[in-house]
Amino acid sequence: MAKPETDPESLLPLTPAVFHVLLALAGGERHGYAIMQEVAESTDGQVKMGPGTLYGTVKRLLEAQLIEESDERPDPHLDDDRRRYYRLTGVGEQVVKAEARRYAEIVEIARGKKLIRKPA
Repeated sequence: MAKPETDPESLLPLTPAVFHVLLALAGGERHGYAIMQEVAESTDGQVKMGPGTLYGTVKRLLEAQLIEESDERPDPHLDDDRRRYYRLTGVGEQVVKAEARRYAEIVEIARGKKLIRKPA
């Protein structure tokens, strides 16, 4: 993944793993295991991200400056100090929003072709 220098849409489409990690972080800072849990929860268990996929994706997102490691730490008595917490950067937020819009457009095309219905 290249460094974002221009339009966030130039980084699209995202891989499913990247999109799911960015979506998880759109809800706020999370450590790795919490990201995996959020992905599984938000997809009703349809997507299960293993540690290799997660941390490979996190590494690429850090390099691309779409996420950053947070300096803020929870109370050490309430959390393991070995955990690393991640959050979206401004560009990361723009990219995940652009990808969500792209998916919404695809859903509208599918609805227009009567492949799916609007939720009741």
